[in-house]
Amino acid sequence: MKKIIVCGVSAGAGKSTFARKLGEKLEMPVHHLDSYYWKAGWVEREKEEFRDRQRQLVKEDTWIIEGNYASSMEIRLAEADTFIYLELPLRVCLYRALKRWVLNYGQTRPDMAEGCPEKMDKEFLKFIVTTYADRKIAMRQRARDFVDSEPGRQSIILQTQKQIDGFLK
Repeated sequence: MKKIIVCGVSAGAGKSTFARKLGEKLEMPVHHLDSYYWKAGWVEREKEEFRDRQRQLVKEDTWIIEGNYASSMEIRLAEADTFIYLELPLRVCLYRALKRWVLNYGQTRPDMAEGCPEKMDKEFLKFIVTTYADRKIAMRQRARDFVDSEPGRQSIILQTQKQIDGFLK
């Protein structure tokens, strides 16, 4: 495992925390895509600028890149050797997203772009709920396709906190 993608079924799946812990364990750099996608004040970065940054990141010898961003996933998939997918239940994702908001209210998380304080609105909660089932199907397929695309690649699907903790040990 030298080039690792960490994805999740939804916000609140634990992607950032998992990637940070894995990076510490493996002594590898961790890149959080949210910090590259957003500019201060929750302004979206230009599509090509975001894609160019990812093209630079994947040239590194080792990396963990955390985040879904399906519109640019092919950049990471082309270079990765490991695809880790976190698929916790919807209720857990919602709880964690709300907990994160409460604990970080008004602050910018370390995995987020500077000047993007934690926020929550009903549109974001609706997004989590309405996209969960389709994302689950799409991400599982992506995990299968990743392994089938080249010899030596591996996909790891973790569906419970116990599995996540066990993997990190």
